[in-house]
Amino acid sequence: MNFNDYMRVLRRSWLHVLVCALIGLLVGGGISLAISPTYTAQTQLFVATQNSGSVQELQQGNTFTQSRVQSYVDTVTTPSVLQPVIDTLGLPLTGAELAADVEASADLNTVILSISASSDSPVLAASIAQGVADSTIRAVDELERPTNGGPSPVKLSVITPAAAPSSPSAPNTPLNLALGLLIGLLLGGTTAFLRHVVDNKVRGESDVRVATNAPILGGVSFDSDAQKKPLLTQAPTQSPRAESFRQIRTNLQFAHVSHKSRAVLVTSSLPGEGKSTTATNLAIAIAQGGQSVVLVDADLRRPRVDEYLGLERNAGLTTALIGRADIEDLLQPWGADELYILTAGQIPPNPSELLGSDAMKQLITRLEQKFDAVIIDAPPLLPVTDASVLAQQVGGVVVVVGSSKVRLPDLQKALGNLELVDADLLGIVINLLPSKGPDAYAYSYYSYDSVSAATMNDAQPVSRRSTETPPSDFDERILGVPTNNK
Repeated sequence: MNFNDYMRVLRRSWLHVLVCALIGLLVGGGISLAISPTYTAQTQLFVATQNSGSVQELQQGNTFTQSRVQSYVDTVTTPSVLQPVIDTLGLPLTGAELAADVEASADLNTVILSISASSDSPVLAASIAQGVADSTIRAVDELERPTNGGPSPVKLSVITPAAAPSSPSAPNTPLNLALGLLIGLLLGGTTAFLRHVVDNKVRGESDVRVATNAPILGGVSFDSDAQKKPLLTQAPTQSPRAESFRQIRTNLQFAHVSHKSRAVLVTSSLPGEGKSTTATNLAIAIAQGGQSVVLVDADLRRPRVDEYLGLERNAGLTTALIGRADIEDLLQPWGADELYILTAGQIPPNPSELLGSDAMKQLITRLEQKFDAVIIDAPPLLPVTDASVLAQQVGGVVVVVGSSKVRLPDLQKALGNLELVDADLLGIVINLLPSKGPDAYAYSYYSYDSVSAATMNDAQPVSRRSTETPPSDFDERILGVPTNNK
């Protein structure tokens, strides 16, 4: 993974990372509130030799003092120093317990001894620190005094008396909050990458690139209104959804330019990825571009085209394949452009055999001779073999990938099925993409203003059939249903 991949993972899981960071802040704040405040008082002692001789003697004394200071640091926490403090202040502590609250230190090459004491009371902390300093002075004086009598050569003096602190030294709330935030961010980022490793759903173009190097013909963003208004003609002319299918139409023309066959198969790996709506809207977009188009609903298991377009399904593809009617009588015109629909017809018990028959091959050939483009909506690749069978009879295949609807192994297996039958994969259409974020498709659109939105609201419902072939005429010619118009 490169830097962009890492950033994409974080952008996908930004909400998760943010929640973890907030939890870290709350934990850090909770710890600060739960811990009782502790106050720390400090005092400093100056260590000197009691020698007023020559300069050489003073230098020797200074070196002696610096070497002894480190020993005095260890002396501060001994019972000989702490026990008198306990007795004087009446502390309910043992020497070992008080030693845990007292700390002594001295910097190298200095004669300054620092003593600090901690307590839950600022006044008591100052009293302990001052008491320890006084007790240390007495203890060192006794330890350094010569055995044959006389004064100690070392003198300790208080240069910074202990004072009651005005603010607690612990808990350090800013530090706890910062640590909580940092740990939360690290935890959120780590879990985001673990989810990325475990979750193998195809979410965007980068995931598709893992499965195939086939061209990305375009991407269609998720639209909450698409379920109620799935057709391209029901969206504003300059809307992102309309621009998406025009982009796919243009890219498909370039991808299909070297093919003699005019038939394009539209399929997907699994149900629910939006192949039928994609095939329908692609046919509408091509027809709007001025070409004659026929849309064939070859999903003989779960046909949907007739529902989207409001057409008669009982007579269609299967009717032609079994020879009950000529294809010319089964084509239903739709809309104002040169778009014709061949619905699925009655659902047969043997879809794969019908789609792989010579009759199907001849039907596609006839349609290619009559129309500029033939769009075939086929079943998904993995549940059944229908699409693989049909892929051998068309000029190319377009695979629709539903964002977050298919897993990477399933997509790879579906594309592998096409390779087994030597199908020509023209490209991939990524459907149901988020409109914003790292998985949004690369190209953008011009925004449509309120005028376009108003145009959509004022638009009339899409005609179910063209007036060139009245519904009643079709029903009577093909289905044998008498009408009231005659």
